[in-house]
Amino acid sequence: MKKQRSLSLIVVGLSVSLVLGACGANDSANASGSSDASEVKTVGLVSDFSGIDDKSFNQAAWEGLQAWGKEHGMEKGIKGYDYIQAESASDYTMNLQTLSNNGFDTVVAMGFKLTEALTDVAPEYPETNFAIIDVEMPSMDNVASLVFKDNESAFLAGVAAGETTISNQVGFIGGQESEAVDRFEAGFIQGVKMSNPEAEVRVEYVGSFADSAKGKAIAAAMYTNGADVIYQAAGDSGNGVFSEAKDRMNAKPNEKLWVIGADRDQTEEGQYNDGSVTLTSTLKQTGNAIQDIANRSADGEFPGGEVLNYGLAEDGVGLTEGQLSEEALKKITEFKQQIIDETISIAEKPEN
Repeated sequence: MKKQRSLSLIVVGLSVSLVLGACGANDSANASGSSDASEVKTVGLVSDFSGIDDKSFNQAAWEGLQAWGKEHGMEKGIKGYDYIQAESASDYTMNLQTLSNNGFDTVVAMGFKLTEALTDVAPEYPETNFAIIDVEMPSMDNVASLVFKDNESAFLAGVAAGETTISNQVGFIGGQESEAVDRFEAGFIQGVKMSNPEAEVRVEYVGSFADSAKGKAIAAAMYTNGADVIYQAAGDSGNGVFSEAKDRMNAKPNEKLWVIGADRDQTEEGQYNDGSVTLTSTLKQTGNAIQDIANRSADGEFPGGEVLNYGLAEDGVGLTEGQLSEEALKKITEFKQQIIDETISIAEKPEN
């Protein structure tokens, strides 16, 4: 109940900020002096119930939108940028409508969970520019599809795991099975196998992006059964993976266990008494994509009905150096260039 109450306050807070924003938006020039804030298109995000502070996918997008808004001299609110965080899946349609009704020029749906809601809402607001992350909806003229090639960055994570594992047992923990998470799993397994054919990859799904306790339990079983590197693509559920690794390292400092983060640099999430369990993190530049779509909308060039792909070549995805060895970094750099040059192709779906 406590969690539900805090989420409700966030939604109420948005309503208040929308009202206050109408009275106090900043109309001054941005830092570069190139544009008046009133001329820039307003942008709103609708997150799923994992939350805007999930230390992953949603948070990266919100941080990118905040940076864009500040760059253009805008304030959080109805005349600038804002977000609504869902309490449950039943909120998605209402939240999309709320931002549209409050006049946001561009409304971004954060992830595949909002597909059905956006399919219903977008035709109701033909003058609103909508965008959705990781879903292709080319049949809708006022919807831009922002698709990340997570399989490419996940492949590099697989190379990192294959080069680092001592036990030759690594794990993949996904949040909820979907086409978007399929890309993470498929790329990771391919990367592990190409760098270390002897390594075994164990795959488990939490069934949710917001169940850190179950994520922790799955990680515990994997570590107990010999895995020493786990890649989590599980949103807030992935925080449980970090928690389990840190607990074990605090209890047995000489044991070497690793977690590979997802969507943003998760070095901080891996901090424990004597160091960090974060080996590296795959980067999903949702913030950059939000800024890209906001700029296109402001310039009158909104790509409605188009699918925009963000991969390694576009700097849409990537991998941090983290605590990788020089040998691993060298191999990762070589594979990265091969992917950009299209000399190797990366799977988008796991083999059955």
